[in-house]
Amino acid sequence: MLIVEIPYRDPIAAFVPFAGDAVAALLHSAVPGEERSRWSYIAAAPFLVIRAEAGSTGIDGRPAPGSPFDVLARELARLGADAATEERPEHPAIPFRAGAVGYLGYELGRHLERLPAPWPSAPAVPEMVMGLYDVIAAFDHRERRAFVVSSGRPAEAGPARQARAEARAQMLLDRLATAPEVAPEPLWQPGARLAATAPRAEVEAAIARAIAYIHAGDIFQANITQEMRAPCPAGLTDLELYGRLCALSPAPFSALLRCGPDLSLLSASPERFLRLSATGEVETRPIKGTRPRGRDAAEDRALAEALLASPKDRAANLMIGERWRNDLGRVCTLGSITVPSLCALERFASVHHLVSEVRGRLRPGLGAVDLLKAAFPGGSITGAPKIRAMEIIHELERRPRGAYCGAVAWLGFDGAMDSSIIIRTITRAGGELLAQAGGGIVADSDPAAEYEESLVKLQPLMRAVAGDRP
Repeated sequence: MLIVEIPYRDPIAAFVPFAGDAVAALLHSAVPGEERSRWSYIAAAPFLVIRAEAGSTGIDGRPAPGSPFDVLARELARLGADAATEERPEHPAIPFRAGAVGYLGYELGRHLERLPAPWPSAPAVPEMVMGLYDVIAAFDHRERRAFVVSSGRPAEAGPARQARAEARAQMLLDRLATAPEVAPEPLWQPGARLAATAPRAEVEAAIARAIAYIHAGDIFQANITQEMRAPCPAGLTDLELYGRLCALSPAPFSALLRCGPDLSLLSASPERFLRLSATGEVETRPIKGTRPRGRDAAEDRALAEALLASPKDRAANLMIGERWRNDLGRVCTLGSITVPSLCALERFASVHHLVSEVRGRLRPGLGAVDLLKAAFPGGSITGAPKIRAMEIIHELERRPRGAYCGAVAWLGFDGAMDSSIIIRTITRAGGELLAQAGGGIVADSDPAAEYEESLVKLQPLMRAVAGDRP
């Protein structure tokens, strides 16, 4: 393991040389002043790429046996076999020190449970794209320090690994040296308008049908979403669009993933999915409950207080918290699961949210992929009971979600992991831009109000695509 300190700079500026790579990642903590936003990362030049399409999983285009989860777990185990005994240089406790970076799409749930086959869609979005990176750049926003971390993998431990670590670190240093000192300002020029793919009446009817299922006793909750699309304006780059999105909606789990020449994810997610430390501590922070920000301080305070006092939103949050206790109970040590925070108010640029925190300790012998398999996809974007809710989502939405409602994740060779729920995200697939949003439907939900809430969540995405200034 080689760690080289470099001059600190804005991660968006540092990502400029990599923004046109076919596969690269910027994991960007875009909210200053909180621990969840301490670290950002750039991962570039992967030494292999795992890609799962609807019918197969491949490594660099070659078929690989097993489910996408199996393939990912096998590669991480092979490459991280000696990580526990590897010497760790004396530097700050950088959480991610090389490994897998990418996304797991919502439809990967079919590899874990018996679910209906995904609906066809054009353009098709892969179920998973994960690059394996031996060298990354890490940015510590609290200490304003930055580092290049080079693991030397996949070379064998010893002189060969050290030589590779030095060569790959130099490659990344050379490319970072071409980055501008500051991030380019977004160009707020007129763009495209996202348009709903289903009429409002159809979306509200789907919500009403979900409420009927709840009243019939099938489920307690389901997350019903809608989709918007627009043609990608000529000349609009991923980095430009991402800069607009960050300006409009800074979030602690923002990300720009280049997943191939015709596929990118631009995410401003506020929601942590799963965090796992190298020593086995697990944390999740589900969101359920939303209000818009107010036009002035008084209105903003009133909206926040209404959210905190809302029986519907608190009930929805409590249900998802219990769902998470059950999911983590499948892989965590008996008695280790706690709920340090329940229905806490968190403020973001365009919304207030209710957020809970659930923690546990992973059982010995299990790893990050086992944790993902126990909880994927997240309960906050499915419902309860989870499997029946997912069946109803399939029936009512009648389209695949693609990457949306899956997870952006990094998984370290040392066993650590962090991930976010893919919400508040624009997917560029070919020449189209896709944006989706929804909410948790419970017995006393109102279809019209739920539709309006989805528009509140979509507003920053719509404005970014349209080129509207903050």
